[in-house]
Amino acid sequence: MSVGNKLKIYIKPLIKDDIDEVDIIAQKAYGTHHWSKDSFYSELQNNLAQYYVSKTEDGVLTGFAGYWCIIDEAHITTIAVAPEYTRRHIGESLLKAILDDCYEKKVKYLTLEVRESNIPAISMYEKYGFQAFGVRKGYYQDNNESALIMWTENIFWDKFKNKYKENVAKLNGIIDIL
Repeated sequence: MSVGNKLKIYIKPLIKDDIDEVDIIAQKAYGTHHWSKDSFYSELQNNLAQYYVSKTEDGVLTGFAGYWCIIDEAHITTIAVAPEYTRRHIGESLLKAILDDCYEKKVKYLTLEVRESNIPAISMYEKYGFQAFGVRKGYYQDNNESALIMWTENIFWDKFKNKYKENVAKLNGIIDIL
């Protein structure tokens, strides 16, 4: 629930029991071209993968995110938020969880693909230091839309860490991650 305007959420590793709810959010967020439940079950067995869910205090699943870690690089595979919870900094909180994990694992660089039309997501990634370095033409199967390829600089460089700390301080004023 929330106190005043401040939403309280938990961010936890994805478990099998969460996949039905994750599938519902994936369908809403991505339409007919979303990952299957079997894909999420497979990701739970993937030693390179780490997935998280966000839940309200009363257990409502509000979003999910995941990435693959290969040596010192992380590839964010997905971040999705239930439509009724968008614009409440849940996606940003999930991105923070990924970045925190990357710092702990000494991962230096992060990359992802994002729809060219997804301006809110692009803005969030840019806020956290991601930059567009290329385009994958026709990347998305549902409408042949291209994807921006975004990368971070080394997240251990002072410039990145300072921006990260500043953003997290602002985020902590908006949402409680329990």
